[in-house]
This record gives sequence, structure tokens and C-alpha cells, in this order.
Amino acid sequence: MSKTFEERKKQLVKQFRRAGLLKSKSIERAFLRVPRENFVPEQFIDNAYDDTPLPIGYGQTISAIHMSIIFCENLDLKPGQKVLEIGTGSGYNAAILAEIVAPDDSEVKGHVYSIERIPELAEFAKQNLKKSGYSDRVTVIIGDGTLGYPSAAPYDRIVVTASGPRVPPPLLEQLQVGGRLIIPLGANSFWQELYLFIKESEGRIIKKNLGGVAFVPLIGQYGWNNNL
Repeated sequence: MSKTFEERKKQLVKQFRRAGLLKSKSIERAFLRVPRENFVPEQFIDNAYDDTPLPIGYGQTISAIHMSIIFCENLDLKPGQKVLEIGTGSGYNAAILAEIVAPDDSEVKGHVYSIERIPELAEFAKQNLKKSGYSDRVTVIIGDGTLGYPSAAPYDRIVVTASGPRVPPPLLEQLQVGGRLIIPLGANSFWQELYLFIKESEGRIIKKNLGGVAFVPLIGQYGWNNNL
């Protein structure tokens, strides 16, 4: 990592802490360790630590850095947890998740399963994760993320990085009791609301609004478009 990138990361940590977004040491550590420059297209490497979404092709973006922080803080991640991510994109958020639930220095190793519907992006993410040292902790699957990934269920945590009209029922079914799920809900363009769902029991789910966000639409059987 160049000194410039390192300095910009440290500046962002101070900025996020002042804003009250970053509270956890494990998330700070993950952010400082994961090289975001490895997860953006080559022409945007100089912008890797701009806190803004960046295009990664196929009409998709890598989310602004603060969104990854918000996801992680509200998921209450711990080593050993099994996480399902819907919308791999370039693989950056999956790497952050993996760095927290399966850190190198922990005897307890969790795992991240990440679903991407666009084959070319899935391949891009796999290459980025391998280059950055996370391919052993993240499994990338090509498919309809709104159906989840039953093969590895149940999950301790689920994060959806695209906006849907509602929570896909398979995701709630695959969430462990005591588990947490984060998803943006609302319109398929412009602004949505980010929601946290906590599964207290099979029959009781707590819902919390985390505020306004803007994400690309969630495409799939339980998303905005069934024609994958």
C-alpha cells in the first residue's frame, strides 16, 4: 500500500469517528487492512479512498466507504460468524466482512458467502479477493441473490447491497434465530431507507430504520425484475 493510500485511510478513520459512524476497533482494523484500491477499476485507483460510490461496470457501483462502515457497525460482527452477502460487486465489502469474521490472528474462523448475478462481476470479484488474500474466506456464487444460498444456511448475518421492494422471504428463512439482516428498501431508483432486522425467534422479528440511502435496484425473483 502506498503511503498516500495509508494516510488517506487514517484521515477517513478520524472523519468517521468524529461523525460517530465508526465505533468498533475490529471494523477500524478491517478498514485499514483491506486495500480498496484492489477492488476498483484501474482508471479509478486514484479515487479509491474518496468516500463516494464508484462505477465498476455493468451499471453497478462499489458503495461509498461509509456505507460499508454502517453495514458492519449495525451487523454487530464477530469472529466465527457465517455471513451471507447479496450483491458481491467488486468484492470489497465481502473482504471487509471476512476481515472481521475470519481474521488471520483468530483461532475462530467465520466465512462469507457472497452472491452476484452478473457473471463478469463475479469473476472480477474473485480475482480481486484472490489478489488481496481473501479467497479462502469468501465464496462467490453466481445466481439470484433474492433466493439466498440454502446450501450453507442458516446464517448469523445477512447483508443486501441493493434496494428491494421488500425483504426476500428466503433470506429471512435462512437467517439464524438471533441473527441480523440489513437491506435497503424502497424505490428502485434514487432514495430508499436502510433497515435492520433482528430475528428474535421464528415468529418475532424486530425492524429498525437506519436512515436514507441510495442503492442500485435488487434484481431477482423477489426483487424488481424477475427476468434475470
